[in-house]
Amino acid sequence: MGIPNVLISGSGIAGPAAASWLAAAGWDVTVVERFDHVRDEGQNVDVRGVGREVIRRMGLEDAVRAEHTSETGMTFIGPGGRPVASFPVGAEDSAPTAELEILRGRLARLLHDHSAASAEYVFGDRITALHEDGRGVHVDFAHGPDRRFDAVVIAEGARSRTRGLVLPEARVHELGLLWAYFTIPRTADDDRQWRMHLGGRGRIVHLRPDNLGSTRAMLSLRSDVLGFDRLDREGIVEVLRATFGDLGWETPRILDALENNSPGDTALHVDQIAQIRLPVWHRGRVAVLGDAAWCAGPFGTGTTSALAGAYVLAGELGATPDEVPAAFARYERLLRPMTGAAQKSVPAHPRSAWQRALLHTGFRALAHPVGRTLARVTGLGPSLPVQDLVLPDYRFRLPARS
Repeated sequence: MGIPNVLISGSGIAGPAAASWLAAAGWDVTVVERFDHVRDEGQNVDVRGVGREVIRRMGLEDAVRAEHTSETGMTFIGPGGRPVASFPVGAEDSAPTAELEILRGRLARLLHDHSAASAEYVFGDRITALHEDGRGVHVDFAHGPDRRFDAVVIAEGARSRTRGLVLPEARVHELGLLWAYFTIPRTADDDRQWRMHLGGRGRIVHLRPDNLGSTRAMLSLRSDVLGFDRLDREGIVEVLRATFGDLGWETPRILDALENNSPGDTALHVDQIAQIRLPVWHRGRVAVLGDAAWCAGPFGTGTTSALAGAYVLAGELGATPDEVPAAFARYERLLRPMTGAAQKSVPAHPRSAWQRALLHTGFRALAHPVGRTLARVTGLGPSLPVQDLVLPDYRFRLPARS
């Protein structure tokens, strides 16, 4: 057979990473993205465990480290605005702040640039239909001419519409969590910590530093109400003001910055947090990857599992390019233990004062040197399932370009 070709839909994290590795495995790679540019926006993401090893094998570890957000750890803030417990940055995967913290948009740009020399990128288009005949996949696009590929990988978000073309039975599992992300002006009182204030009634206020001279704010809320994504910016701000307006600490400053600045000054993104739990990740020659396949939510595992999944998928396709469905089945079998465990890590949003007090007591114990030692020795401390996969050592025919 000639050089096999693959279409990847999505240019976030998983898509460009898969593009690099598939090109390194000898595939002719095309990436289609419905936006007309690489999306540089986004909040902090961390690269841990096997994700860090994938970045290292790509030759990008130094570049990612150079883009570190400068966050030095996490501090929980009590009702009176005083610190309750602090956790420093750490190489161990139980640390809230990872060694490699980077803004999502900067990581997406690094991965795009790494793959762009060996993959074709088509921006401003999307898949509208997929027709498989056993030997390949005929793809219809919204704007460009239809094309034929040996394999298709859907590396989109949790609410991917393209996924429904191949897995119409897929369902989104709402977690009852709303997160609002935006950027506010940095002040002299902002330190380099991720500061988190449990506000009660299922509300949490977050402030995180970045390396661009601003501060990243997040407001998260436990709520079963849906439809926030259908509100305009003014409506969302009104709901956030009504919901968080009685909280102290830095909350008034955050709300004022959100309400008084223009949309261009304070980009606002609202996400109804959901998980994707699919019985299968592929059908024939089409597979899903990253959040489209196993989204766990923004809880410290998404970037790492996307990088690991991209590496494994490319390695398995590279091993048997003429047996695409079998390669997809092996990819799924290898990744499921890690991604399944990741979906169990959902942070608490205490509703009552006693729940908040109980969490604060636990944080103090874990933050104490004796508590950290006991957690490390017994293995009973918090951890993220980012080491539950031993990366295979695939024999890529071409080195990944750096």
